[in-house]
Amino acid sequence: PIHSVLRPHCPARERLTKWCPASKRVLRDTTGHSLDLSDEFAERIQSVLTAGFAESTLETYASGLLAFHVFCDSREIPELQRAPCSLDLLQSWIATMAGHYAGTSVKNYIYGVRAWHIIHGIEWKIDKAPIDTMIQGAERLQPERSKRKKRLPFTISYIESILTGLDPNDPFDAACGGCLTTSFYCAARVGELTVPNLKDFSANNHAYVTPSQVHETSDRNGFKTTILHIPRTKSNQSDGEDIYFSKQLGSSDPDRWFQNQLRVNNPGPSDHLFAYKHLSGRHISLRPLTKSAFIRRIQKIAQARGLPVIQGHGIRIGATLEYLLRGVPFDAVRVIGRWKSDAFLLYLRKHAEIMAPYMQPELHQSLIQYSMPPVRCKCSPSTWVSAVRWMRRALLPFGNRS
Repeated sequence: PIHSVLRPHCPARERLTKWCPASKRVLRDTTGHSLDLSDEFAERIQSVLTAGFAESTLETYASGLLAFHVFCDSREIPELQRAPCSLDLLQSWIATMAGHYAGTSVKNYIYGVRAWHIIHGIEWKIDKAPIDTMIQGAERLQPERSKRKKRLPFTISYIESILTGLDPNDPFDAACGGCLTTSFYCAARVGELTVPNLKDFSANNHAYVTPSQVHETSDRNGFKTTILHIPRTKSNQSDGEDIYFSKQLGSSDPDRWFQNQLRVNNPGPSDHLFAYKHLSGRHISLRPLTKSAFIRRIQKIAQARGLPVIQGHGIRIGATLEYLLRGVPFDAVRVIGRWKSDAFLLYLRKHAEIMAPYMQPELHQSLIQYSMPPVRCKCSPSTWVSAVRWMRRALLPFGNRS
C-alpha cells in the first residue's frame, strides 16, 4: 500500500486495529446526536470488539484489509470513500479478484474489510444477498491451481504405523506419541496440544494445557475417562474447553502413550503437558512441544515407511470419521469435537460408509434405535392416538404389520 499515517507498519495481527479509517468513531444516541462520553469509552469498545476475534482470525483478515487498500490505492480511491465502503466499491474489488484467487480467499478478504468496519465503529451498509452471489461467482471462476485438494484423514492403521517408528523411551518421541494419540481420540486441534514457538510458553502464559489441568473421572459403570482442560481455544478465548479420551484397544491406545509421556518426561504441574527433556550443552531442560516439530516428526516417519504425507489437520478429520464409522451418533460426535454447528460435516470423506447403516434398517435396526436421535413431535397425545389408529387401518390389507 501507499504510505499513509492512517496505516502504520505493524504486525498482521494488529492491522485491523492500528490501521484507522479516515472517519473516527463517534458515540451517538438513537436520534444521531453525539453522546457526552470521553474517548476512553470508544477505545474500550474497540478493545472489546477486537477481543471477539481469535488472533489467527485477525491475521487472516489482515490479508484482506491489505489487499483492499492496495486496490483502493491503485484506483486512487479517497480515504473517506473507503469507510464506510459502498456496495459498488466492494463489488468492483471482488470483480478484480475473481478468476485469480480461490473462492475461500475472496470470502475471507471480504470478511476482513467487514471486521475492520466493525472494530472501528463504521456502519457496514452492504446488503448480504449481492455479496453472497458475488462470492459464489468467485468460487466458480477460481483458477484450477487454487483449488485445495481434499485433506486426507488419519486412520487408526496409519497412526499405528507411525507409532512403530517412535521410540517410546526417547523423550521427544514419547511426547510426539502422546500428542498424536491424545489429539486423535479427543478430536482436538493439533495447535491446542502444542505451542506455535518455543518462546510462546512461559509460566505467565496460561493459554496452554499443563499436567495440573488433567484429571480422571469414571461413570457409574466404572468406565474411566481422562479429561484435559485447555485454558484457551479458538472458539472460547476466556474459559477454554475440556477434551477427553478413554482407553482404546490396540497399539494406538491414548492412555498408554499418555502415561508413557508422564513417565519418560515427567513434566511438572506448570510445565507444558507434552514437554520433553532436551539436552542443551551440559544441561537438560524441558522443552514444550511445538507444532512444527511434531508435524515434521510424524511426516518424516510417514516418508520412511512409504506412507502418504498427511497434514496435521487430518488428525481431527480422521477422528471425526472414525467415530462416525463406529456408529457414534452425529450429535455425540459434535460434542466430542466441540463444534457449535454442523460444520464438522464438511470434513466427511466417506459419506457412503458412514451412512450405510442408516440406509439399511432391515439389517441394522438395533443400530438405528441406538444411534439415531428420537423423533421429536409437538403433537398432542390425542393426535398421536388418532394417527396410530389410522395407520393400523391402512396396514390391515397388507397383513398384521401394525
